Amino acid sequence: MSWGAYIDQLMALEEGKPILTDAAIWGTESGKIGLWASTPNFTITEEEVKKLTSNRSDFGQNGPKIGGLKCRLIRDNMDTDGMFCLDLKTSQDTEGNTYNVCVGKTQKALIIGKGSKDATGGQVSKRVFTLVEHLRKAGF
Repeated sequence: MSWGAYIDQLMALEEGKPILTDAAIWGTESGKIGLWASTPNFTITEEEVKKLTSNRSDFGQNGPKIGGLKCRLIRDNMDTDGMFCLDLKTSQDTEGNTYNVCVGKTQKALIIGKGSKDATGGQVSKRVFTLVEHLRKAGF
């Protein structure tokens, strides 16, 4: 399956409604950080990815940015066996909306999903974790 097909899988509707509005897959191997696939206009910088893969101990006070939106930490289980996810909530956008974001970690990549306005954190995390689990079993 191509990386673009994995993005399509992340973006699939559930009961006719979108769970995610944006998704990206970034390779994170040392010296090989780069975008593998993304939805259009979901611009995540290499600097944002590097922050997600480095020391996250200050995320409680000084959360990361995802696609330029400041986020606050909800839960960090990225290094917890069987979970491998970081749950975040964005600050308000220009229209006053906030979004749940989940960052999942495989051996070689980060899977980043930004929820729709109405999606719960659990729905977003489940969608991202399902792909993380599949890719981990496949050696990615």
